Amino acid sequence: MPTFAFKGRNRLNEMVSGEKIAASQDELRALLRREQIVMTQASEKGREISLPKLGRGKKVKAKELAIFTRQFSVMIDAGLPLVSCLDILAGQQENNFFKEVLHQVRQNVEEGSTLSSALEKHPKVFDSLFTHMVEAGETGGVLDLILQRLSTLIEKVVKLKRSIVSASIYPAAVIFVAIGAVATIMVVVIPQFEQIFLGLLGPGELLPLPTRIVMAISGFLAGWGGLAMLLLLIGSAVGLKFYYKTPKGRWVIDSILLKMPIFGGILRKIAVARFSRILSTLLSSGVPILQSLEITAKTAGNIIIEDAILKVRAGVERGESFVEPLKATNVFPHMVSQMVGVGEQTGALDAMLGKIADFYEDEVDAAIADLLALIEPALIGFLGITIGSIVISMYLPLFTLIGKLAGGPK
Repeated sequence: MPTFAFKGRNRLNEMVSGEKIAASQDELRALLRREQIVMTQASEKGREISLPKLGRGKKVKAKELAIFTRQFSVMIDAGLPLVSCLDILAGQQENNFFKEVLHQVRQNVEEGSTLSSALEKHPKVFDSLFTHMVEAGETGGVLDLILQRLSTLIEKVVKLKRSIVSASIYPAAVIFVAIGAVATIMVVVIPQFEQIFLGLLGPGELLPLPTRIVMAISGFLAGWGGLAMLLLLIGSAVGLKFYYKTPKGRWVIDSILLKMPIFGGILRKIAVARFSRILSTLLSSGVPILQSLEITAKTAGNIIIEDAILKVRAGVERGESFVEPLKATNVFPHMVSQMVGVGEQTGALDAMLGKIADFYEDEVDAAIADLLALIEPALIGFLGITIGSIVISMYLPLFTLIGKLAGGPK
């Protein structure tokens, strides 16, 4: 919304001026009237042109959101007014976009809006999971407890993402170094050897087959072939990205990802851990089960898992027990269905889902550690074999030449 610079007179007939965010001048006039100010002049401020700061785009990181939520819960628990909490927290933010969002939320709350309604106006920062939990906290009068649970949930999701990213850094670095090393050898070093070898060959002589193969690959990569391969890789990546945005493409790719050996099992465990953690938090916060399942489906991150959760929701809506449609999806492990069934029978479904989430989060950590232990020697072995094969293919002509010199006339 635009920012207006205004001038007016207060109830003491004194001139006052300032700035306010409003959709229009009529809304601005109404806002000022509530503050007993009669607006005499108003103009929309022009947008300031400034160079974008690195890392300060229109985005709020999950870590920033987790810290904000934790601090918010502590302030509410301490008895501070809602508007004061938002004002203080907005002033503490280094992210200018987040600061602006919090100022707008504070203004909406100050005007009489509920906190959940004010947060809903900023879906890029506060998703449906966040706003519905806040709404449940406002309704039940336990906003501080809900914010505490929400901050714990966000922190656990951040931890899970961090473990996945950390596990990906080492293999990605090794692969990048390997590609760089092989490309440098093939494009820069091999052509130098080729000139030397061709100059030493006699009439009708041929280089060893491995050497000829390596030189042919080198010539291909050093010429237009290398550029064509690079453009093909970039084009494939861009095409795959656009294909994934289509409903069919997302279904096909997500299905393939879940069926991949090793990686598919880890992705399934991550999805189960995320599903259990979010659903447990929503149910324990008092959000109705149908609404909880709908929110959980939207945050699944995989269309196959999302479709399975929506099928479970449809079954529950028809009056079936939770566990039966869960089994029918054939997506969730049998152990999850069994534990959910026990939780449903004992009336402690949220607690049982929390235990499932704990178990699968530990399983994800263990699976990633095992995968790293497997990938490290595999990558090093592949790099050694690749570079070793290139080096040996370059030494073979030297061995042939040395043999000829040794067997020649003395």
